[in-house]
Amino acid sequence: MALPNSEFKNGKNYIDHETVSRRIKSRLRLNEIFKYVFLAGLVFALLVLSTLIYDVVTKGGGWVNLDFLRNFPSRRAAQAGLYPALIGTLWLMMLIVPMVFIVGVGAAIYLEEYAPKNRVTSFIEVNISNLAGVPSIVFGLLGLTFFVRTAGFGNSVLTGALTLGLMSLPIVIVASQEALRSVKMELRHASLALGASKWQTTFNVVLPSALPGIITGIILAVSRAIGETAPLIMIGAATFISTTPNNIFSDFTALPIQIYNWTSRPQAEFQNLAAAGIIVLMTVLITMNSAAIYIRNKYTNRH
Repeated sequence: MALPNSEFKNGKNYIDHETVSRRIKSRLRLNEIFKYVFLAGLVFALLVLSTLIYDVVTKGGGWVNLDFLRNFPSRRAAQAGLYPALIGTLWLMMLIVPMVFIVGVGAAIYLEEYAPKNRVTSFIEVNISNLAGVPSIVFGLLGLTFFVRTAGFGNSVLTGALTLGLMSLPIVIVASQEALRSVKMELRHASLALGASKWQTTFNVVLPSALPGIITGIILAVSRAIGETAPLIMIGAATFISTTPNNIFSDFTALPIQIYNWTSRPQAEFQNLAAAGIIVLMTVLITMNSAAIYIRNKYTNRH
């Protein structure tokens, strides 16, 4: 068989070194071009991000203090704060995390460990992956139709948590499946060989090994959820509220809604308050993402 870029003469293959060298140079040149194109894209993105962060910090940095965190919203910018929004966000997180952990991880365990590998299972997994890319406002419409109107939960903390939880579930399921797949089959076989049942193997061997990846996926999904505004607007979360929630059926607001309310006002002081609210929200999100990275790195190095 003749080699690529070669000629067959006198029963032997002769490689055209000039053609090969020309193609190698062309590929290296193309590689350099794409390297600089991607580098330019990265630099542009960092410049835009740096500009936005600089603008937010310069406008809102002077407004972030203890009074800002403890005060209730007010029509006077100097007295306004985001305490109800901060408490509402914490309520949402406390409700979302158990829901996505129980339902999302349970669904991932079933699909990965118990469900038969057939077309139905593949169809379900493909649609779960597709749901992860659905715009958040679609989940807001679902929450408005089902939780607010059909179930009668109203504009409550429970409605917000269920809506954002549904939005987070596909991400948690996909991340949990990947974490479960990363567990070596030898561990499963060794546990079964020692007489453990399927559930004992899953609960005592597979799940602990996959837990770091699962927790990372949950934290990232929840951090995305609490930064969403569109679903909360659709379900009617309060844009101005002077009380904090005392149960899951109370009216509530959240940090993205409070920021949205301030940005809609024409006064420059409220624009600065919105920037201060963005700083607080960014701090919460960065803290959660840092926790996810720490957990992943710690347990990855351990294993």
